[in-house]
Amino acid sequence: MPAHTTHVPPAEAVTPTEAVAPAEAVAPLLRGIAVLRRLTEAPDGTLSLSALEKTTGLARSTVDRLTATLARMGYVRLDGRDVTLAPRLMELGNAYLAALRLPALLSARADALADELDESVSLAVGDRDGVRFIHQATRRRAMSLSFRIGDLLPAERTAPGPLFATQWTDPDWHRWRSRRAADPADSTFPAVPTRQHPTPDEDFVLRTSTAASDGYALDDQLIEPGLVALSVPVRDLRDPGTGRLACVASVVSHTSRHTAPDLRTTLLPRLRAAVTAMETDLRTAAPPAPGPPRTDLATWTGASKQELGREFVESLARGLTVLTAFGEGRSALTLTQVAKATGLARATARRALITLTHADLVTPAPDATFTLTPQVLSLGFPPLSRTSLPEIAQPHLTALADRVHESTSLAVLSDSGEEIQYTARASAPHVLSARVTLGTRLPAHATALGRVLLAHPQVRARGYALVDEELEAGLRAIAVPVHDRTGRVTAAINVATHPARRTPTACETELLPELSRTATAIEADLRVAGRFVHVPPT
Repeated sequence: MPAHTTHVPPAEAVTPTEAVAPAEAVAPLLRGIAVLRRLTEAPDGTLSLSALEKTTGLARSTVDRLTATLARMGYVRLDGRDVTLAPRLMELGNAYLAALRLPALLSARADALADELDESVSLAVGDRDGVRFIHQATRRRAMSLSFRIGDLLPAERTAPGPLFATQWTDPDWHRWRSRRAADPADSTFPAVPTRQHPTPDEDFVLRTSTAASDGYALDDQLIEPGLVALSVPVRDLRDPGTGRLACVASVVSHTSRHTAPDLRTTLLPRLRAAVTAMETDLRTAAPPAPGPPRTDLATWTGASKQELGREFVESLARGLTVLTAFGEGRSALTLTQVAKATGLARATARRALITLTHADLVTPAPDATFTLTPQVLSLGFPPLSRTSLPEIAQPHLTALADRVHESTSLAVLSDSGEEIQYTARASAPHVLSARVTLGTRLPAHATALGRVLLAHPQVRARGYALVDEELEAGLRAIAVPVHDRTGRVTAAINVATHPARRTPTACETELLPELSRTATAIEADLRVAGRFVHVPPT
């Protein structure tokens, strides 16, 4: 990697990261990363174009082109003047989590421990002088955790932090002290409340020393009053001589249930037993078989550039696709392997890797390979990790209603299996239209949605259900299933119309193709969003 840096002329507004970037860094890629990070920090992952212009310092025309490119990639959604993160963006975080392998190998143990203790359990990795969550098994209570997968917390305000700090080098401690001095209130950590009463640096140094000798660490209301946590390190024992921390497992509770000392005396043995099982899983896991890379990415970006012209920033799209070259069985890749996996020219892949390294998304190793860093999760993953199925489906339903000029809905089967419950819908501008409020329940057997969800033999064979004025006179509806990433039918979507507007045949020839196309789009988003995260059906 080139050691020298270049300073961009002041005529064009630049991001702070871009201002000191290596000479071969790709400026549009750094700018696109800045846009994604600002959106990630925003409430609900949404900002107006003018707000993005203000927070990034970029020209409005630049912001317009970057967001148009991200929208083409399916990473954001443009709604008038607003830009919103889209579920497809989670494929970047998925690439990191798949390459890491820890969620796939250890999440079942964490979930089982949460069920056993009836407390929230998390897995976290160190991210420079912070702690970033890679798995959450939370309990649903009135007072429950709001942390999300991908959230970054300051190390000194967590239970895992001292355990990671036991392996910090002198430069790591220097970086931590510099950050503390520059940001004493933790304003750069949006996932935690700002610090009201800063503690001396020596407090964390002492907690780190104690954690090194005890083999566990406690958080006694360091993040906010009432929140307590107990953490134990999960070590990668495949190389016993190193004792490297793979991650840290934590039990998180509230003082109404446990005090911090109580967590230690009552739950520490069970947490340690779970961690021992996790370490065994890591040690005995078979090497992963790499899946086939998407070698068509360079072709796709080239075609998009040809179609959209100046509005498509090809260097941004190609740079982000480099992140997707990594995954299970592809945790460390050489430049040649990255170029082959993406279909990019070697020189293009090289500049992308230089840029991504400068942005702290990729790190080079002495053996000439590259790996993804936990900061890849800073590109949209935290807000998107709490996305529900109705939220995923809503923009697709709105687009469908606009295309066919009819009302459309998403529904799931009730626990009893006898009713459907409407969870999302989009209306069409007709005087006569199906008007159903969200949450409404109807008999499953009498609706097209219900018949798809119940999967009667004829419906299963055809792949759709058509109900003609059976639920109510003047209502004709056609529905298709929505499958989750395992292939299970998890919901159904329909289009409802009046018999005067479309015959049954017209429903099958005109509406069914559009309905199926919409279901496919929802399923594609659901596959990405549900790879490492539970997507609630309602």
